[in-house]
Amino acid sequence: MSTSPQTNKSSAKKKTRPPSTRRSPATATPPVTTPPVTTTLTEQLRELRLPMFRENFEEQAQKATQESLSHTAYLAELTELECQARRQSRTARMLHHSRLPSSKTWSNFCWTRLPLATARQLESLRSGSFLDRRENVLIFGKPGSGKSHCLCALGEQLIQQGRSVLFTTCCLLVQQLLVAKRALQLPKLIQKLSRFEALIIDDLGYVQQSREEMEALFTLLVERYERGSVLLTSNLPFSKWEQIFKDAMTTAAAIDRLVHHSVILELNVPSYRLETAKQSKPNPEEPESPKTETPKKEPEL
Repeated sequence: MSTSPQTNKSSAKKKTRPPSTRRSPATATPPVTTPPVTTTLTEQLRELRLPMFRENFEEQAQKATQESLSHTAYLAELTELECQARRQSRTARMLHHSRLPSSKTWSNFCWTRLPLATARQLESLRSGSFLDRRENVLIFGKPGSGKSHCLCALGEQLIQQGRSVLFTTCCLLVQQLLVAKRALQLPKLIQKLSRFEALIIDDLGYVQQSREEMEALFTLLVERYERGSVLLTSNLPFSKWEQIFKDAMTTAAAIDRLVHHSVILELNVPSYRLETAKQSKPNPEEPESPKTETPKKEPEL
């Protein structure tokens, strides 16, 4: 029995059909899911340690869209936020390490108590340019005149300018220097103190120190000469500094190094603490107002 040519052609077509590539549902590959761009960007910004970018990029993107800002302007907004946060964080960290008393700031000092020329001199020091010249600032005055507050306020302003400042009392400083000297670590401590552009030493001569302590302080002053600024307060004039350094030669050498490049201020003003105490007390010349007593009622019979 013979087959028709048409039947043979259809059989050939069936044999040459390519196999199906369709897979069963059980073996199908699941689709690849890409995390949202915001999620990826958030993780990347966290890895790069850019917290202000991470917290504000979506809000700033909406703002940029609404205001038709360019990509550069959008990026500049985020960069400014990050820089501001870092400056604030750095300032707070420097204030903490400076050990400045938090209550003695520039804003809460009564500048009207000072002579106008002195106030202007302190105002000119706020820029910190004297630190670049390694100049010292020496303030003299009686107890309560505001010497410490002036230097602490100045130190706060210097930190706002990005300058490194350390505050210490003279008594504490000489004790630390003496301990380091006895442990043969004095050069190491002096090197550590040299990292600060401004070293504030409060109340030089207020408490009598031993000769060994003042020799250690003299060593520090010699090492900082023309290398870093010293800002100090004292209630003793130079003529009485031999009481501090114990001999005439050391005293002359210390004064010579301090005053060579320096700004010297004298606060010849009354004691602020004494004035405050007087204001808080009632004036004894003013008679007290008589007390009026309420008449007692007679008991009813």
